[in-house]
Amino acid sequence: MFEELLGNCTLCPRQCKVNRLEGRPGYCGMDSTVRVARAALHMWEEPCISGKKGSGAVFFSGCGLRCCFCQNRDIAIGDCGKEITVERLSEIFLELQEKGAANLNLVTGAHYVPQIVQALEMAKGKGFRLPVVYNSSGYEQVGTLRMLEGYVDVYLPDMKYADGKLAADFSHAEDYPLVAKAAIAEMVRQTGSCEFGEDGYIQKGTIIRHLILPGHTRNSIAVLDYLHRTYGNKVFISVMNQYTPVWQQEKYPELNRKVTRREYEKVLDAAVELGIENGYFQEGETAKESFIPAFDYEGV
Repeated sequence: MFEELLGNCTLCPRQCKVNRLEGRPGYCGMDSTVRVARAALHMWEEPCISGKKGSGAVFFSGCGLRCCFCQNRDIAIGDCGKEITVERLSEIFLELQEKGAANLNLVTGAHYVPQIVQALEMAKGKGFRLPVVYNSSGYEQVGTLRMLEGYVDVYLPDMKYADGKLAADFSHAEDYPLVAKAAIAEMVRQTGSCEFGEDGYIQKGTIIRHLILPGHTRNSIAVLDYLHRTYGNKVFISVMNQYTPVWQQEKYPELNRKVTRREYEKVLDAAVELGIENGYFQEGETAKESFIPAFDYEGV
């Protein structure tokens, strides 16, 4: 399976069909070698994921979406990441468990799903038992997600856009709205309604994130409207105002600033009007670079 999938890669919606086994990178920027930039306890996820223990986050290099405003740009474009074996990846999973992580958090791993499944099998054979969180841009191939059924307990996708033009402008993916809708439907099918342990940590379910972009509250409200109409209280929705302008965007000057309080409150008011009950929102000054971890190979 490993060779068949990576030899003509269609793991993500880009469908580039590159032979990554020959060392050729796909649209994601990665060949078949697993590259990880950080594996450590992460405190900046939603309360039910990080809590006081921290989430055991593994940040994979490369990305099949590559948004122009990406806060993790260094790893998304593949400039940062240490090459490791699948065996080492399984060891990392176990080490995060030993450090007391509340869960295993796989960050942007779509292009490594075959290797992740292998590593999880190895780790489970050695006593791995944490809930597995799949942290995603939402730009996912349904067939690839089905490979994760039975391995992933919690899906944590973005739904960035309801507007295909914005998706084309900022992520070169006009099909993002349709792709993300299908992907999220598959995630919810696999996990069902959200379930939480007595300690408040999520054990099963789907939490959908939406990052508000400066100047585009209409897109945000459309995303929330779709999610609530489609899933009601079956999912949790996390509305984020942490957009951080990490480098200049000359082509889109509206992205060179933070989201204003007025913009954020407009989206939150819309969420209340829509009747959204299960969700999270951010308080205070969240748009700062402390939300961007150091990709210094810690734990790798």
